[in-house]
Amino acid sequence: MDCCTTSANSAVTATTECPSCGEKGKNVQLITLKSLLKASALEAIEPENSFVFCSNPECSVVYFSGNHLQTFVENDLKVPVFQKNQGTDVPVCYCFDWTRERLIKAVDTDKKPADQIKAHVQAGRCGCEVNNPQGACCLGNVNSFVRGL
Repeated sequence: MDCCTTSANSAVTATTECPSCGEKGKNVQLITLKSLLKASALEAIEPENSFVFCSNPECSVVYFSGNHLQTFVENDLKVPVFQKNQGTDVPVCYCFDWTRERLIKAVDTDKKPADQIKAHVQAGRCGCEVNNPQGACCLGNVNSFVRGL
């Protein structure tokens, strides 16, 4: 099952506290880290560990292992992290390159970016588990960001 598909049979995502800020994070698949970590960080990863994404914008940690022995920060990733970086050129939707700036421009022209993204998702074109640092569908981030404009 890909990350953008929902199912009543989906397992509940376990959460655990970030060793840096103490907030609960969400488990991410190892493929997410393998896809997004720079080579230097990837060389250090212990693949037998489970990993968790910390979405707290005030915390420097992006990923941490469930046993708290490994942490990775935004500089360890190939892409900026939407939740950690407020830049206008940072993707909100990683699969289809919808940055904050592009979303603002689309909303100003009455385009419906969320509808466009949703159509791509329904067509099976998303790859959020390998493109989005949080390892899950970006549509919730897009909708929240657009609502806040």
